[in-house]
Amino acid sequence: MTRLRVSPPGGTVALLFLCSALPGQAAEASAAPASRPANTFLLDAMSTELHRAMGSLGKPPAGADPAQQPKPYFVSYSVADSDSFSMTAQFGAIALSRQSHRRTADVQLRIGTPEQDNTHGDHRASALTTIPLPLTDDRDAIERSLWFATNRGYGKAVDSFLKVKTEQQVRAKEEDSSADFSAEKPSADVLPASASLTVDKAVWEKRLREITALFRQYPDIFFDSVSVQASTETDYFVSSEGARVATPNQVARLVIVARTRAADGMDLFRAETFEADTLTHLPDQKTIVEKTSAMAKNLIALRSAPVTEPYNGPAILSGRASAVFFHEVLGHRLEGQRQRGDNEGQTFTKLLGKQILPPFMNVVDDPTLKTFDGESLSGHYSYDDEGQPARRVDLIKDGVLETFLMSRLPIASFATSNGHGRAETGRMPTGRQGNLIISSTKTVSDKQLRQMLLDEAKKQGRPYGLFFEDISSGFAVTTRRSPQAFQVIPLVVYRVYVDGRPDELVRGVSIVGTPQAALNRIVATSDKQDVFNGICGAESGSIPVSAVAPAMLVSEIETQRQAQGTARPPILPPPPIAEDGKETRR
Repeated sequence: MTRLRVSPPGGTVALLFLCSALPGQAAEASAAPASRPANTFLLDAMSTELHRAMGSLGKPPAGADPAQQPKPYFVSYSVADSDSFSMTAQFGAIALSRQSHRRTADVQLRIGTPEQDNTHGDHRASALTTIPLPLTDDRDAIERSLWFATNRGYGKAVDSFLKVKTEQQVRAKEEDSSADFSAEKPSADVLPASASLTVDKAVWEKRLREITALFRQYPDIFFDSVSVQASTETDYFVSSEGARVATPNQVARLVIVARTRAADGMDLFRAETFEADTLTHLPDQKTIVEKTSAMAKNLIALRSAPVTEPYNGPAILSGRASAVFFHEVLGHRLEGQRQRGDNEGQTFTKLLGKQILPPFMNVVDDPTLKTFDGESLSGHYSYDDEGQPARRVDLIKDGVLETFLMSRLPIASFATSNGHGRAETGRMPTGRQGNLIISSTKTVSDKQLRQMLLDEAKKQGRPYGLFFEDISSGFAVTTRRSPQAFQVIPLVVYRVYVDGRPDELVRGVSIVGTPQAALNRIVATSDKQDVFNGICGAESGSIPVSAVAPAMLVSEIETQRQAQGTARPPILPPPPIAEDGKETRR
């Protein structure tokens, strides 16, 4: 299962969407921080210890059984060198503030051959060992740490390879007998390191207190949190194949979350997230305050909105809702590793060269893009986590499936990577989405799309269609032993009445369905695309992603009611607040 989350407090993780839809923001006019030279000292230490390990491992002492100490055919070291800052406020006061520097190393070690090694089948994680590295450029300490991790990883890999060989003797033939590791040209590209992380804490303390203080006007909102996060990271990668890569990454986010509870016990929350490459490029305070106030008012309106009944009829998904829809329903099923393995549902594996979307739809994944129409894209990267250069991949042309998102794990149809091997530190890379971009040649204005919704609802004899304006999260089930289903949890939904009544805000609805049926019901799209940034969690961990899509009209969408909840709203009223130094009591 994968999940995209807009994470309310206590939310679950799987395809993970970071605390809300991340609306793209135009950057303020400000010079980007100067980059720094890459840490070649660190790269040199990694390379030296890696080649020493490759020359030593697999040489058993005299008289020992060589089969018990096989030589690895591949070793790589990945180091994430990051500085991060986070600050959180609630109820108008700072609740947390911290800054840290981390270095973490992933040692990947493969024993056997590329055709079959210790990562085969369910043993994929056996190749990886993760440890913290010294924060200073102490070469002896760094090399000793890598040595320790390599030794530990070698023992784990040998044990796993023996299990793989044993299992192959007793199990049935696999459906996909592709190799376990692809042959790729090693990259050599040492880019400048990320700029130093600088934070004016006093400025951000003031901004966060002001934002969270806005919620004091709403006694029915019993939880609020505003967090600012920033990080600068440089990723270093060397391998026994000769790869030597250093790539920078920096990001800043402002996350606003608020919660309330309806009288019938239904928990409700709203979230807004702003993203940029640096703190100085986040939106100005006026923009954020306006968004926060609108969010709070909408959350209060949701408390008294009617609970919608299950529905099966026409609907419009806004651009951001459409982006999450495609990420969940389509994107995860086009990831390469989901096309092999006895447990995967393989929804589209046998549909290469066949139409899976309406002929006016096109889908690409292009992690080389930093922005889209001036808006930052979270899914940008220069090299993936296997040291392969990022590449644009045309997944679907005119509705026809062309290829999949590939890491260095081959599948029957594709034997090489296309630069989409991605992972969180501490996880093995798999084929993952970067910047998923959906376009259409059948476009109309938003006004025309709304009229098409009304016409479709009338044709189906329904009193209204639905408009999904904002979403919180979603998840997709791709395993064979479960229904091939998806679910998307909207936050803001309206009934659009065919008789001309004003649109009606409703609550308690989630979108459900199966992928092939849902994708074939797209009727038309709007003539503009929206950006949705987030954090996606799956088997290779949580990684930043983006999806770009137009609003779309579907002839039929199925919804179900969300869990109701039984807890009452807070019984004790909130304490009085002070205004202008004087206590004000309700």
